[in-house]
Amino acid sequence: MLAAEGAFALTLPLVIGPWSDTFHTPLGRRRPFMLVAVGPMTFALALLAFMPNLWTTALMLSALFFAYYVYEPPYRGLYPDVLPERVFGRAQGVQHVFRGLAIAGALIGGGYLFHVWDPAPFLVAAGVVATACVVPIAFVSEDGGHGRVFEGVRAYVAHSWGVLRSNRDVATFLVANTAWEGTFAGARTFVVLYVTVGLDEPLTTSTAILAAVAGGYIVAALVAGRVGDRIGLARVITVASAIYGAGLLAGGLGRDWHAWYLAPIFLVAIAGGTVMTLAWGLLFKLMPAGERGAVSGLATTTKGLGLVVGPLVAGGAIDLLHPYLEATEGYQALWPVLGVPIILAIPLVARLARAESEADRVAAAEQREAPDAAVEDVDDRAGA
Repeated sequence: MLAAEGAFALTLPLVIGPWSDTFHTPLGRRRPFMLVAVGPMTFALALLAFMPNLWTTALMLSALFFAYYVYEPPYRGLYPDVLPERVFGRAQGVQHVFRGLAIAGALIGGGYLFHVWDPAPFLVAAGVVATACVVPIAFVSEDGGHGRVFEGVRAYVAHSWGVLRSNRDVATFLVANTAWEGTFAGARTFVVLYVTVGLDEPLTTSTAILAAVAGGYIVAALVAGRVGDRIGLARVITVASAIYGAGLLAGGLGRDWHAWYLAPIFLVAIAGGTVMTLAWGLLFKLMPAGERGAVSGLATTTKGLGLVVGPLVAGGAIDLLHPYLEATEGYQALWPVLGVPIILAIPLVARLARAESEADRVAAAEQREAPDAAVEDVDDRAGA
């Protein structure tokens, strides 16, 4: 049921993303989609707590996934629409500070809320979604767009794949993003089971580990954006990926828990958090200005691929290697399986450093020309 999220992520963004590039309304291009999605997301989250059986739960969960993937591609496209390129890294750093706090609150606090009252985690989440997702709709100003309102599903899907075929740098990034998202999805799905079943540790140990991961993620979000904007996002991601991948591979060596593991987990979490923090900032630099919605939709689609493949591959490896890794009931295989995609993506990101430098050069040239263009416009109007 959870992996079914990938089906929505693989399909909806291919239409919603490019559609938000051409949606002409007084509210803007992106925000109408976000506004339509907030209500169903909140409603589905709240009702999940009260579903009477598995099938109605699956139905409500599907409604949640549908609404979420209507919201996300326009939200992602809104970032480069309203922010200057020089702060893309820092902007994603700010976002990921909040994401790290959210992960910590959800994974740690959610369990405590569940023990207090079964519906509590869902109702609190619904309130958070209703509040947080309305904020950019209410307070962000954007251009209303200058194109047709709807060109057709087939046209948008064809346009999305056309963008993918015509832009090699974007395609390279999307392959790497699939690896990152697959690893994140696999880790998120099995980390608690790895601790409680594989290492036979109590929930307090998994809580400590999740706190270390969340702490490292927040540190990365606070620091990575500024460093990336200064020396290059692709360069920072490349170095962080090497540490992240090596740490995951090394995780397969442990068969018993030791408290000192928290220190290397914290460091690896900083590296992983750096990769996830700067990834979209790098994509913002690579995407053509007129196709931000379409590219955001494609990137969200690769997230869907990761959501499907990551947990299935990781779970399959655990089952297949269970007879050979009896000490951890197969869970020892989780981390090497998740580390390999991170290592394989390193050459792809390193290749994008040159494309990022070229994008920075073009953006700097356009910024220098902008004041001259403004002066010429004033002269033209004065002459008229």
